[in-house]
Amino acid sequence: MGFPQTRRVVLYDTTLRDGMQGEGVALSLGDKLGIARRLDELGMDYIEGGYPLSNPKDAEFFQEMRRNPLSHARLTAFGMTRKKGQTAAEDVGLGALLSAETPAVAIVGKTWELHVRDVLGVTPEENLAMIADSIAHCAAAGREVIYDAEHFFDGYAANPEYARRTLLAAQEAGASCIVLCDTNGGSLPERIVEFVEAVRSDLSVPLGIHPHNDGGLAVSNAISAVKHGVYHVQGTINGIGERCGNVDLTTVAANLTLKLGYDVLVPGALEGLTEVSRYVDEMANLVPRENQPYVGSGAFAHKGGMHVHAVQKVASSYEHVDPVRVGNRRRILISELSGASTVAAKIGKKFGIAEDRPLLRRVLERVQERENEGYTFEAAEASFELICRKEMGRYHPFWELDHYRAVILNVHGQIQTTEAIVKLRIDGVQEHQVAEGDGPVDALAGALLRALRPRYPHVDRVRLVDYKVRVTNPREATAARVRVTIQFRDDESHEVYGTVGVSENIIEASWDALVDGIEYKLLQVEEALDTGVGVRRAGAEGEGFDA
Repeated sequence: MGFPQTRRVVLYDTTLRDGMQGEGVALSLGDKLGIARRLDELGMDYIEGGYPLSNPKDAEFFQEMRRNPLSHARLTAFGMTRKKGQTAAEDVGLGALLSAETPAVAIVGKTWELHVRDVLGVTPEENLAMIADSIAHCAAAGREVIYDAEHFFDGYAANPEYARRTLLAAQEAGASCIVLCDTNGGSLPERIVEFVEAVRSDLSVPLGIHPHNDGGLAVSNAISAVKHGVYHVQGTINGIGERCGNVDLTTVAANLTLKLGYDVLVPGALEGLTEVSRYVDEMANLVPRENQPYVGSGAFAHKGGMHVHAVQKVASSYEHVDPVRVGNRRRILISELSGASTVAAKIGKKFGIAEDRPLLRRVLERVQERENEGYTFEAAEASFELICRKEMGRYHPFWELDHYRAVILNVHGQIQTTEAIVKLRIDGVQEHQVAEGDGPVDALAGALLRALRPRYPHVDRVRLVDYKVRVTNPREATAARVRVTIQFRDDESHEVYGTVGVSENIIEASWDALVDGIEYKLLQVEEALDTGVGVRRAGAEGEGFDA
């Protein structure tokens, strides 16, 4: 077959199998099916769905995929070489692999003599036979067979000749691609290049790379391998995986395309990279990594006044690529390090105050005062906007609070219950609501929304999606202030925004952040309808924001 003379690099995604081995990662069948569809739309060449024999969920996944096949990617089932003392036809694992009926299968085998003798407990010759028999059996069944040479780089360092023999055994048995695995993730780029070059001339089938990130070099190792003839990269979305994770395919795809001019994914798909990254994190219930290259929320975030001033004039002065190319966006962060130019860049155009220097200075001073009290606004853009509105005179309250109360009942041997009471007035009409919840903040949110819903039905479009607490002055012990940040998602506009509250009382800090999130939404709706305070009054007449 020979090495492809092309700028095309094949991306093989193993999020649904190797990624599932990461700490704290768990996916339901529905999650796996949803992620597979998103990866297919993105243009992944191969999607590894799991090991059919490992659990009923993986077996059901392959059944469902047979009923609704992918449109672009080649679905791949993962398995291991046959067990010692059995033929390939007798091996239950290989039987399950073929029963998945995927167009491609991946078979992992041992390259390192240490694993052959001390883990598998077989002779080096038996291991070679296990590799060859397993691949030949699957190839004879009409499957494309991808061979994963586990621990290749450690194995080659220990015994180059034996490691080379395992690769030749796989090739002669019918493997379509041989993937060199840095399973322990400790190789440096120099070793990756040296060993790839050492075996290239012995092989006629294409080479792949499967790097782990234990040395923090997985992306560098993958790129180095590609630049030296490897055309197939295995990894996961966001780099999830065992220990320090697999190579992050979002970073690999962006680097190969934007920096080196390789052809990956499907045309135009790179602009969907950020969306897919965040979708996978949400399905896996993981907190997105803000500083993740290309797709992180902070990847194109600017905080220092000098940086903001420069990037507003020439974006490339502090950005290595246009964030739009990977589906991300530029963010201007507000903090005590900000200058008036930062404030102007953040909200100047939106409110038409970019040239109002006294107003910008007042906003900046208010931000600095708040940060001195323990507030931060980098992840609380909605709270920052409310500060701006108050300084501009473009804010009004939507209700008048009478009081709120949260009660936690914890009786030994019984399920704990939390109840919240909120009493407020809207246009002179009193609302008094009670709600239960999973803790005081959830209960308070429920009671507040019940009180507001009759006048402002749009509050039902807002969901609380993340809640974080941090002590700002821990030396004060139990009298310390806490900072609460809440992230909301607006199901109507699809906007995600954050708020912040600070107090010695965690409930008060949570309430303040909660109120900011609701008020921000109501102001957005009010201005979108362009009816000002009249919208509130319409609400009092029963029409609310749906008028």
